[in-house]
Amino acid sequence: MTEEPQLYHSVKIDSLELSGNLFLAPVAGYSDRSFRSVCYEHGADFAYTEMVSSEALVRASVKTATIMERAPNEKNLAVQIFGGEEKIMAEATKIVINTVNPQLIDINAGCPVPKIIKTGAGSALTREPERLGKIVKAVCSAVAETEKNIPVTVKIRSGWDQKHISFKEAAQAAIENGAKAITLHSRTRAQGYEGKADWSKLAELVQMFSNTNIPIFGSGDVFTPEDCKRMLEETSCSAVMFARGAMGNPFIFTQSKQLLQTGSYSEIPLSLRLKTGMKELNLLIEDIGEKAACREMRKRFCGYTKGISGAAEIRKQIVACSSVQDYENVVLSCYFL
Repeated sequence: MTEEPQLYHSVKIDSLELSGNLFLAPVAGYSDRSFRSVCYEHGADFAYTEMVSSEALVRASVKTATIMERAPNEKNLAVQIFGGEEKIMAEATKIVINTVNPQLIDINAGCPVPKIIKTGAGSALTREPERLGKIVKAVCSAVAETEKNIPVTVKIRSGWDQKHISFKEAAQAAIENGAKAITLHSRTRAQGYEGKADWSKLAELVQMFSNTNIPIFGSGDVFTPEDCKRMLEETSCSAVMFARGAMGNPFIFTQSKQLLQTGSYSEIPLSLRLKTGMKELNLLIEDIGEKAACREMRKRFCGYTKGISGAAEIRKQIVACSSVQDYENVVLSCYFL
């Protein structure tokens, strides 16, 4: 009798070996090193930086360099870059390697935001497989010039819209030009983050590369441990990438791992939720200062209050927080609801 394949397992991306297959996606405005740090603490096996502008890197933007900083507990650093010009992407790749020495470089070919697409980056590259291939080749060549063994991967969308589905062509072009893994967010550019992700396309892409050593990762509509398990079962993808499902809920990694390994998972106590929210705040303060961190954490801390009795009232307090003391007062009030 054939054994059932293990849903939770290690992942190999060319030379990079990861202990598990639960990843934090590159989420703009969230995946800074403070959030990546708490995600690692609560079970993430791998995490990507927010997408970094190749143009800004070449212009030596200090803010952009900060995005790439490694978290204290981040053994493997994955930097995602975006851009529409081969030469600038190649130059940016060398800057990334010389600045932070990452273990992986990911190319964003999926962002649906108009200002990104207008530059020829993001989802525009999924729509133009040939140009995507040239950019992948340029980035891989730049990595080779540094004499570092760093895999290049690509994140794509399923297509431009329902009439222009191009994920297979985009993935093929990326792989032929040196990419070592593909992540598919199975929505079109036109969908943005609305509607439903079509996981059947992810399953098709997995099947397309089933006889190769190219891992395919899944993204889109993974909001619970059950979603994670279902994605792995239905698509046979190599890893699951959590985005919105991890916002204010880094515990989804631990819970998903528990579900995959044991069939059930534990609920997260209120005390741990609030403690983790405060930890993320304090880590963020180290990077950007108390005033900016407290403002940034308003949206994030709301996520930590999900499921708390009287959460609506608590959130009203959170959106007015402007100091660590304000947040500590909110935490204290949570225990007296």
